[in-house]
Amino acid sequence: MLHRALFALLAAASLTLAGCAHSPQQLTPQPRLTSSLTPVGQGQPVVVRVVDGRASPVLGTRGGLYPETSAITVSSESVLPKLQAEAEAAVRLLGFTPSANAYNAPQLTITLADLKYQSPKEGLYVTEADISASIRADVQGGSRRYTGRYGASLSQRFGTAPNQQTNTKLVSDVLSDALTRAFKDPTIGQVLLQ
Repeated sequence: MLHRALFALLAAASLTLAGCAHSPQQLTPQPRLTSSLTPVGQGQPVVVRVVDGRASPVLGTRGGLYPETSAITVSSESVLPKLQAEAEAAVRLLGFTPSANAYNAPQLTITLADLKYQSPKEGLYVTEADISASIRADVQGGSRRYTGRYGASLSQRFGTAPNQQTNTKLVSDVLSDALTRAFKDPTIGQVLLQ
């Protein structure tokens, strides 16, 4: 009888510890422009490029008892095509025509400079996360050059550790905010007009 009670206690303790360890998550964010833009162009071609300037696809960890095994990653392959599509859509909304390689056309390069996800290191349970994104825009039109940096962040509290769907939405929201801030900068449109 004592043997069974001890086994049940060990099983319960194992499940409790397993609940504190989080598995890694591979996110596929869906960044979107969240605001309308004022058109300034008249259909002029603009070469639009999107690049990943991050040092690593790892955003951070989910925290918990074993944070080193709970990495959150966003690969270049999963995020760059979506950022490219949104950047081209934004260029259209600004009144320009995205082009792959128009000769002598103005150029806009959007760089995903940083993407971070931070959870508290102490404690067994994840109750909050700080998510941030940074985007750099390099514009070249005629003899003018312009570089702008646009950031967004979000602090979120949770009752339980967030699942992959929740984290994907949070990262998407922060990326969307940073991208929208970039294209709301009126200097980008002015330089593209050169």
